[in-house]
Amino acid sequence: MTENYQTLLTQLQTAIGGLELDPSDPLRRDIAALSTGGEAFRIAVFGPFNYGKSTLLNALLGERTLPIDLIPTTGAAIAVRYGPELQTRIQLVDGHTVIGQGIDLLQQYAILNDARRMREDVASVEVWCPHPWLQTGVELLDLPGTNDREAQDALVRDSLLTADSIVQILDGRKLMTLGEREHLRDWLQDRGIETVVFVVNFLNLLEPEEQQQVSQRMRFVAESFRSKLPPGVSNLYRVDALPALRARLKGDRAAAQASGLPTFETALQTIVQTQRERGWQPKGARLRAIAQKVREALRLKIERLAADVEGQTQQQNEQQLALKRKAQTILQKGYSDSISRLRDWLTYPNLLQNYGQTLTEAFRTGTFIIWESNQLRPDWDTHRKAVIHWVHKACDFFGLPQPADLWLSFPPEPTLEMPPPEGTPTSKSKPDEVAPVAIATGLGLVMGGPVGAAVLGGASFLLNRMASTAPNPSPQSNNIQIEQIYRNAAAEYLMQFNQSALQALETYEQNAKAAIDGPLTVEVSDSNTPQHHQLRFLRSTLAELDRYLSK
Repeated sequence: MTENYQTLLTQLQTAIGGLELDPSDPLRRDIAALSTGGEAFRIAVFGPFNYGKSTLLNALLGERTLPIDLIPTTGAAIAVRYGPELQTRIQLVDGHTVIGQGIDLLQQYAILNDARRMREDVASVEVWCPHPWLQTGVELLDLPGTNDREAQDALVRDSLLTADSIVQILDGRKLMTLGEREHLRDWLQDRGIETVVFVVNFLNLLEPEEQQQVSQRMRFVAESFRSKLPPGVSNLYRVDALPALRARLKGDRAAAQASGLPTFETALQTIVQTQRERGWQPKGARLRAIAQKVREALRLKIERLAADVEGQTQQQNEQQLALKRKAQTILQKGYSDSISRLRDWLTYPNLLQNYGQTLTEAFRTGTFIIWESNQLRPDWDTHRKAVIHWVHKACDFFGLPQPADLWLSFPPEPTLEMPPPEGTPTSKSKPDEVAPVAIATGLGLVMGGPVGAAVLGGASFLLNRMASTAPNPSPQSNNIQIEQIYRNAAAEYLMQFNQSALQALETYEQNAKAAIDGPLTVEVSDSNTPQHHQLRFLRSTLAELDRYLSK
């Protein structure tokens, strides 16, 4: 085999593997058949049962090398090769080999049984014959009759691809039956088998007028099938097989010539010699014909698989989208609930109710830092983490980047100035001057507890006026003023905390919106599934085959 032939054969074997064909599939069997064969020039003879195939081969060999009888007998493909003496070699399926002198073993292993079936334990049958023509490297292949059993037809069909030249036997009494025309199309033409020679048998059994009619029909057969044969070699010959064998066995040259055998022999010898000289391998054309079928099978397989993959992808995408919708609903509810709890906690009345008294006490005792660290910050972190927990889960689930954290800069601890203690002389001031009595720097203090809020600086102004106009305060009024300063400072601090926290939360909600309320998208399905791998492999195989066949 040439390098190009072997390259194409390898590509087809790869393609057949990708197509995952059943072992009995004709394409798979064709590739397997084209992978076999030796160096000998193989001539295969085929046709329906009882058409005289074995008789014709015996006539060519000049002796009874193959079994012939009045009923169909050949049940195996019998390869006739050169040997110094007539021997039969039977290769069994279990690996054993049976060798015997002559052809007696053929009666046991190579004929049909009473049910007209081939033996299933026979792998191959060979006959070694000391014929000079076989010694030149020619091999004859006697095939079982067709149109009888499916297994026998399959064997014949496979064997035809292994032959360098084909001899199709026709019966002159029923020239080109429907079955023979189907074989011509399906087994030969469609598979690139073009080195075909037709041999018409049994014309000697017809009347002269009938022979003339058959001869006209024979010319039509020859013209309808253009074989690729050497110049001057016809693709149609008349050979009366049984008279030819009898003439050869008797040594009657005139009778042999009248049977048409010598002319046919010359044609076969010319075909063998010419093809060898040209180095032309007919199997190459057959392989390309099979390759066209394999290419079409690949295309159909790819179309079906692509449609299946697309359907699976759509189904997976729909399932993925439904899952994302469900997840988004859960995430949105969890996030919304946590936001609601945080906003409720941050309302100013709730802050005053929950922290006003303890913060006032912290100002009174000078433990603001401890209060903030142990009460306000932990509670804020608890609500903050509850919010960002849902955002982080959404980002992880949808594969989104996490937004900037919900961060808050706590208001600084206020600086408080207390009224002078009892008995401390006050300095004279101008009417429009106010002595500093209680200053909460940068804070608008709320008077009277959590009910109403004063304008920024209002409380400070009011307390200073009281201090400037009132006589020296009594101890009781001094304590009341101080307590009011603590309460007002706590109220103002919580107001600032409320405003800062709500502003930070609003910014965070804007940043987190893409993760919580963003549009749902479906990614392309995973391309590492077995179906995707198979589809890529088949497309790559088809591309390689297309490139080779386009040369």
